[in-house]
Amino acid sequence: MTMIQMQPRSANASPVHPMVGDAMEAAGPQVCDDMTVEVALAVTASARAGHLLVCDEDGLCTGLVTQTQLTAIRDSAAYTDQVRLRDVLGDRGPFTSPMTTMAEAEHAMRYRRLDALPVVDDQGSALGVLALSR
Repeated sequence: MTMIQMQPRSANASPVHPMVGDAMEAAGPQVCDDMTVEVALAVTASARAGHLLVCDEDGLCTGLVTQTQLTAIRDSAAYTDQVRLRDVLGDRGPFTSPMTTMAEAEHAMRYRRLDALPVVDDQGSALGVLALSR
């Protein structure tokens, strides 16, 4: 699991340094990692969502997958209708904490070229999503 948090922050952080927890969006659609790519595409379409949070059998967030990523996987030569989300996500993460500063999170997202990043608690449960505005 890759947690993006550079330095621990106190619960009473200065308003000069806005925190991820203040800017994150609601978690949105969450699906289990044993779902097939085809079903995940149907869920994104029906939910009119650009991404899905993916959780394991214990309800812990394992990552985020976008509709664009799912479409690319489905259109690849190696695709079969048996490909599950856990097969395409790889390692867990990246994630961020609600106590990470916005500056740190934005820097990390731009460096990794991420449009959205799951926000998780200390146990790994999804709290929301941080999305960069364009």
